[in-house]
Amino acid sequence: MTYQIIEEDGFKYIEAGKGETLVLLHGLMGELSNWELVIEQFKDRYHIVVPILPIYELPILTLGVKALSRYVHRFLKYKGLNNVVLIGNSLGGHVGLVFTVAHQEFVKALVLTGSSGLYENAFGGSFPRRESYDYVKEKVAFTFYDPAVATKELVDDVFKTVNDRSRVIRILTMAKSAIRHNMAKELSKITIPVSLIWGKNDKVTPPEVAEEFHELLPNSELNWVDKCGHVPMMEHPEIFNAYLEKFLDRILLK
Repeated sequence: MTYQIIEEDGFKYIEAGKGETLVLLHGLMGELSNWELVIEQFKDRYHIVVPILPIYELPILTLGVKALSRYVHRFLKYKGLNNVVLIGNSLGGHVGLVFTVAHQEFVKALVLTGSSGLYENAFGGSFPRRESYDYVKEKVAFTFYDPAVATKELVDDVFKTVNDRSRVIRILTMAKSAIRHNMAKELSKITIPVSLIWGKNDKVTPPEVAEEFHELLPNSELNWVDKCGHVPMMEHPEIFNAYLEKFLDRILLK
């Protein structure tokens, strides 16, 4: 990415643009670059902030979705931000949900894409063959409808991460925390507008997950992206951005 990572007071993030604030939350194996085309599309009209979630920095005994939610709370207070639109992919969506239940006064609206929080079919709970590049490549490709989106650069990054023993232990800890923390009984508390933008061919959080979110979130809309897997903003950025723009226009410009 061409954006400089800002490091201050224990926080790492990127920031661009001015206007209403969009806070983008990445997934468990996600990178800031996952949001690059969203940032490019909206930075001329919105203030965009992308915190790096401290999955590899928090004490492992406290690591979980609630700990990441508390981190987001500290970060928003540090930046003096409220009335934000939270946009989360995968684990980032789950963190956004936990945060919104606890601090709905900070959030004007929520966008979820491939969010965990109800059910997810991730790497299977372990990396039994993490030393095998072909195995990791296959698992990364599983994330997308079109395997070609799993570029060598992306596979290389994941391969390096899952072969770092300290990091893989944290990834598994975080994944287990997400699976245990089912939010079905809490979603009715979220009354702000929610846009679900979902890959029709998502194998990690399948379409029925999106339908259940839509049913349980009282003020939600459901938008499908055809021929698309778990990361719509990477696989079909034009369609994702069009849905997002329409939602933002409706809730922020009315």
